[in-house]
Amino acid sequence: MKTLHYYIFVIFILSLSCTDEAVIQTPGNPIPEPQEWLVPEDLVFDGGPGKDGIPSIDKPKFTSAAQVDFLKDQDLVLGIQIGDEIKVYPHPILDWHEIVNDRIGEESIALTYCPLTGTGIGWDRIINGDETTFGVSGLLYNTNLMPYDRATNSTWSQQRLDCVNGENIGLKATLHSFIETTWKTWKQAYPSSLVLNTDTGFDRNYTRYPYGDYRTNHNNIIFPVTNEDNRLDAKERVLGVRINEVFKAYPFNPDKSNIEKINDSLEGEKLIIVRSTTKNYIVAFNYPLDGSLLNALSEEKFPAILEDSNGTQYDLFGKALDKSGKNLERPEQFIGYWFSWAAFYPEIEIFE
Repeated sequence: MKTLHYYIFVIFILSLSCTDEAVIQTPGNPIPEPQEWLVPEDLVFDGGPGKDGIPSIDKPKFTSAAQVDFLKDQDLVLGIQIGDEIKVYPHPILDWHEIVNDRIGEESIALTYCPLTGTGIGWDRIINGDETTFGVSGLLYNTNLMPYDRATNSTWSQQRLDCVNGENIGLKATLHSFIETTWKTWKQAYPSSLVLNTDTGFDRNYTRYPYGDYRTNHNNIIFPVTNEDNRLDAKERVLGVRINEVFKAYPFNPDKSNIEKINDSLEGEKLIIVRSTTKNYIVAFNYPLDGSLLNALSEEKFPAILEDSNGTQYDLFGKALDKSGKNLERPEQFIGYWFSWAAFYPEIEIFE
């Protein structure tokens, strides 16, 4: 069945490649010849459209949130704040492009997004002291995106978070954590943010999801994975938090209708997890070093989600809404489909 899915997927993607002007461009360097790989070569699959067949967005354009008219309330988005600058990147655009090379404040960032594993992760574009951009190699490992950096043509593994082939082999990606939630929740929290718009330079129907029932069909995993785990449904969206190279998984709680705060620990570090199934977000914070107690707030207080004993309230990024500068730290984290967490990190613990 996986073989049948594979050929259906390849035919579908190739049909896009033949009809969409996005792939009519100067090709990048060829896919590297087999050398040393940090992953099994026989589990690296050609996804179909070829290198840069899914084109990255290298000159992103933005619109103020108030002027956006192409998103539905329940569309998922990925947002980030650096300094005073807040930007958000909609899934309906990322589904077609997978990588956005951007600059936020003084930071050079690539938002890498894999529609097949549901993972949206920010990578620093400064590698070995030089700035690069990332493109879509067309290769997949554990059915997950494999970007390549254009400076050295090295191949990376998105959810492994490292370079697995080429000149940069063994280098770790430096992460920038995004927040994933719905457009309705995002625009309520950050109405002044800038939104990646559909003026991408490519001819795509951004109102159409290109993968059929993939997001909801738990049996539809197109390419082989190295480990399967049925503790959760395959396509359940789960937050993974990383400390000292160890991940822990935090699912949403459909039985809790209000904002829920969880006190937990990972690798000896105290954590606070805040999740809301109603507003569709789950975020993790490091426990304050000063030992301040934090309490979850009701939905009516949103965009404030936490309040400390001094009355300071904090938003999804852990920023103090009174501008006092008492911000919460966030560990490395991102959301992905459960099957991908199980594939890449078989020993991952699920918060119960």
